[in-house]
Amino acid sequence: MKSSTKNADDGGSESVRTVVIAFAANLGVAIAKTVAAVLTGSASMVAEASHSWADTGNEIFLLVANKRGARGPDEQRPLGYGRETYFWSTLAAVGLFVAGAAVSIWHGITSLFEGESSSENYAVAYIVLALAFVLEGISFLQSVRQIRAEAKEYERDFLDYALETSDPTLRAVFAEDSAALIGIVIAAAGIGMHQLTGSAAWDAAGSILVGVLLAIVAFVLIDRNRRFLTGEPGSHALWNAVVQRIEQLPEVASVRFVRIEFVGPKQIFLVASVDLVGDSVESSIARTLRRLEGELETNKAVLDAVLTVADPDEDEVGNITAAG
Repeated sequence: MKSSTKNADDGGSESVRTVVIAFAANLGVAIAKTVAAVLTGSASMVAEASHSWADTGNEIFLLVANKRGARGPDEQRPLGYGRETYFWSTLAAVGLFVAGAAVSIWHGITSLFEGESSSENYAVAYIVLALAFVLEGISFLQSVRQIRAEAKEYERDFLDYALETSDPTLRAVFAEDSAALIGIVIAAAGIGMHQLTGSAAWDAAGSILVGVLLAIVAFVLIDRNRRFLTGEPGSHALWNAVVQRIEQLPEVASVRFVRIEFVGPKQIFLVASVDLVGDSVESSIARTLRRLEGELETNKAVLDAVLTVADPDEDEVGNITAAG
């Protein structure tokens, strides 16, 4: 509950910047790897080229995700369009699996059984891989910088925040760039072993390993987006922060029930039942609740808040753990 309107807006623009940098880097790398794959005939290089083209296409999906998800509430979507971000990010993850993982594994297996050999132009492969490592590293460092800043703001562990953040585009860029850097190392090792042993099986194995790596990353991204699309309640720390914020309102005597659900990146829908101070008449209570909802919604992270008066027999909020 620390994020202000300014911080949330800055976070959105920073995510767009991160995706744009990743798109530019992946496009340059994809072209270079494709040329190298044609010149060398390396199975690992073909896998790397497929990976980079998949990443390039995925960045387009992520840019669409940011734009469509940024639209505010209207009559048709009173909770806004934030969930579209997870839909388009899921398409990007599926693209990574199909165009990256499947192609890499299939080409590696084909090369392994057909005994394809490269043209032994190893220098070109190494130069391109080194260039790719630098460009991917630039994009990776941008995503790391954004994750580190946001994790510090929310007092979270770096890797925990990278996996749990409600911003799917940031998570996707970080995961894809991490896989890209690891994949380059695998490809270089496969080509190197091919050069040392003369056996193309090492090169083919590198292609298969890159494909397996991409499949794992795609599965993790798809699973995370699935959770947010189907109603992610957030962490227990977020739940506690929301309860504390409501209890700080002067008219609130106690909080009986809280339900939180993410409806977009850094946006939540909040429902709570509270005990109010004093013994006001019904009409006055309704106005008080609407005013308190407005105060909660001044935080950019709270897209919509609904407060009700607690039932006298309702348990204390401390006994409710499912929402955490």
